[in-house]
Amino acid sequence: MKKEPRHDRQRAARPSWLRRAVIFLAMLFAAAGPLRADNAQDRVFAGRDQAAFVQAQTQYLADTNNPVLGWQFGRASYDWADWATNRAERAAIAKGGIAACRRSLLFTNCAAAHYYMGLNMGELAQSEALHGLRLVREMQHDWEAASELDPNFDSAGPERSLGLLYRDAPGWPLSIGNRRKALEYLQDAAKLAPDDPENILNLAESYLKWGDQPDARDELAALDALWPKARKSLAGQTWEQDWYDWSKRRDDVRQKLNHP
Repeated sequence: MKKEPRHDRQRAARPSWLRRAVIFLAMLFAAAGPLRADNAQDRVFAGRDQAAFVQAQTQYLADTNNPVLGWQFGRASYDWADWATNRAERAAIAKGGIAACRRSLLFTNCAAAHYYMGLNMGELAQSEALHGLRLVREMQHDWEAASELDPNFDSAGPERSLGLLYRDAPGWPLSIGNRRKALEYLQDAAKLAPDDPENILNLAESYLKWGDQPDARDELAALDALWPKARKSLAGQTWEQDWYDWSKRRDDVRQKLNHP
């Protein structure tokens, strides 16, 4: 927990953008906490992500000139980094994914390499929070490049990632945070991939974050209507971890709306 400053006057004199920066950096440090596999279900997911990481790493190291194997290793690195037990481990995994995606871009300018490079930079920002604000610009650049190449990739992943980045980053003059842009990108993601619960959830959570309960309720209603259909189309082991996460987040949105 952050200690209170010694002098209240000094705290009051700080510009609001600096307070937002402190909160943002604190958020990055908190996100880089201990291993999340604290129950049986999480341990199953962690084991799968670790096995996928080892397999992707082995395949990539056998042919580092293969751009597809490069970005696939970047994807596996991003998934596995989220289970890291400490910041140093998370940083090492993320850096490996970034390097593989950068090498892929030497051979082909593809949306996947830009996209997963940006996601791994997000993991690195959580590990090295003092550099997090600098990495925000790099993440923005890569997701914009991915969006130009294929905005539909990973169910509108580039648009979704840009929306969350604009939503959560500090605003001007420190960084790029911008509520209007965040909403535009998150809405674009929902339009491009309306059958992906993640995109609707992000809108519901964002409206709640901004204190807009009516629109949050509308998005929750849309999510509830989509839920049975998505359950059938996004089935199997590949989607189990997503559904586990989405279910908890949907319940959280519903609880906050019922008990503001």
